[in-house]
Amino acid sequence: MPRATGPLAAALAHRTVLLDGGLSNQLADQGCDLSGDLWTGRVLAERPDQVEAAHTAYARAGAEVLTTAGYQIGPDHPRAAALLRRGVALADAAARAADHEVWVAASVGPYGAVLADGSEYRGRYGLTVRELAAFHRPRIEALPANGPGAPDVLALETVPDTDEAEALVDVLAGAGARAWLSYTVEAGRTRAGQPLAEAFALAAEAPQVIAVGVNCCDPAEVLPALEAAAAVTDKPLLAYPNDGSVWDAATRTWHAPPPGDAWPTAAWERAGARLVGGCCRITPDGIARLRTALTGRGRP
Repeated sequence: MPRATGPLAAALAHRTVLLDGGLSNQLADQGCDLSGDLWTGRVLAERPDQVEAAHTAYARAGAEVLTTAGYQIGPDHPRAAALLRRGVALADAAARAADHEVWVAASVGPYGAVLADGSEYRGRYGLTVRELAAFHRPRIEALPANGPGAPDVLALETVPDTDEAEALVDVLAGAGARAWLSYTVEAGRTRAGQPLAEAFALAAEAPQVIAVGVNCCDPAEVLPALEAAAAVTDKPLLAYPNDGSVWDAATRTWHAPPPGDAWPTAAWERAGARLVGGCCRITPDGIARLRTALTGRGRP
């Protein structure tokens, strides 16, 4: 059953859909060089075959959404538009080769990701909403909203504050594309310190936003965030945390937590999560375990 044929939003009305895991860790495990400011974008530019192989690994693990390698591609890159479209094509190729329905999500990372200094975990860049919209607009408009070469959805992900979320929603309104909006959170607030109810309410009335939630955060942060989202929107929710490690921007390394218990995904689903997967350092094996957990609760 190659490539999903129906809208992702329609599927979310009936069941939980399994996302993929961390693209960067899978590329590193394949021996790719992710050094430099482009991160996974470097592999997208230099070794597209490896990007497709990473997507294929997640599809074989059972992922039903493959997220592209465009996270750190900024609009000032001389090949930005071509690389963003290449990312969609590579994920699409892996999706078509899968033995189950797979959707493609085009990653649109935050402004801080392009700075390559961990700013997406702080937010508050000193830019206005209008300036942030000007940054994001060419990236979103580089991807067709419909037809050949279009992703199924945009992943507006790892958003650290409400200013950037407002900018993204404004750009999305004029682009005609569908998207999910995902914050990175800490201590029950956005990384910039704003209340989560305020943050999720920004997208509550945006028709182009098909789901809201959190990613690249400690798994312990997920359930409170989902409950905050459910209080202000009836949209499907999403959760794809990392493994709980803490990023050290000075050394560009992660400090891993001790091994913990399995994620409480049943509680996440009860709170409204309909897109569940992993972010940094969640491997294809981790996604396969999530698939088993979801299937064990009656998921197709």
